[in-house]
Amino acid sequence: SDRWQRRPPGRPRRHFVPPSTEDAAGTVRRRPPASAVHECGQRPLVDSISGSRIVGGHDARTGAWPWSVSLQIHQAGVRFAHVCGGVLVNKNSVLTASHCVTGRQDPHSWRAVLGVLNLQKHGKHAAKRTIRSITVHPEFKRETFENDIALFELDSAVRYSDYIQPICLPPAHLYPHIDNETECFISGWGRTAEKGKTSPVLKDAQVEIIPSSVCNSSDAYEGLVSNNMICAGSRSGGTDTCQGDSGGPLACYHPSTNKYYLIGIASFGVGCGRPKFPGIYVRLSQYRRWIKSELPLILGTIALTLRISILLSYNLDFEVNPK
Repeated sequence: SDRWQRRPPGRPRRHFVPPSTEDAAGTVRRRPPASAVHECGQRPLVDSISGSRIVGGHDARTGAWPWSVSLQIHQAGVRFAHVCGGVLVNKNSVLTASHCVTGRQDPHSWRAVLGVLNLQKHGKHAAKRTIRSITVHPEFKRETFENDIALFELDSAVRYSDYIQPICLPPAHLYPHIDNETECFISGWGRTAEKGKTSPVLKDAQVEIIPSSVCNSSDAYEGLVSNNMICAGSRSGGTDTCQGDSGGPLACYHPSTNKYYLIGIASFGVGCGRPKFPGIYVRLSQYRRWIKSELPLILGTIALTLRISILLSYNLDFEVNPK
């Protein structure tokens, strides 16, 4: 129900955009509403890079991570409890970690909450959605956390706003350029210390992408980090995802496109924030084909509906105004 932990082998396993701008000619041009912007990886309420630095993190600013989703399980009565993070990739789809749904794959027991900073104060910009379907990667292995990725299909599409936006799924050519010069961030509502409490307020932190060779050394993960995983955090410890952050985004900013891309999904680790044991994330670059094979099943319905509505409006227009 959280971010799964491993112990090392040998021990038991276990900045605001103005509403309008004036050009050189003195013409005032209003910024279009976020609902009209269909680009991914944009943060309408915040400048391109957050100044704030989960374990070792700070409270996120309003609208800082508009693709962050709280995935919650139904409890007694009308109560829901946050279980894992998720990442909005289009109006109907949220990516998360497969291990989050182990033993609870009934979509009707889940809901997604979007557009919130504080889980105890949803506010007018929040959106809540029931879940239509949950697709777990067919080759997910709980013992090794291989292929720890799943897709939630929302019952109805969300409306994009300053508070709800999709993150970009990165094209292949971006991956060679992920290095220590790239600004990468984690965010979530999980524990703020290894044995601490979860946070009702979204936290974020900047992290370093750490080479797998370093993470797989004999005094660290000892080869447990496969090519399908990515290591991120701080080599000296202190900055990490923790229980309740699983399924949340490892998001990296690319100045060349002025967009954020989903590089990883929080998966597992040894404790939280320990030196030599950074967080392990699903390496999204390895799953583009699987994600694309699943998304069209959802997007196809939207495209068909759109096509029908366009044809209907065209035919009506033709009947009223024959050319």
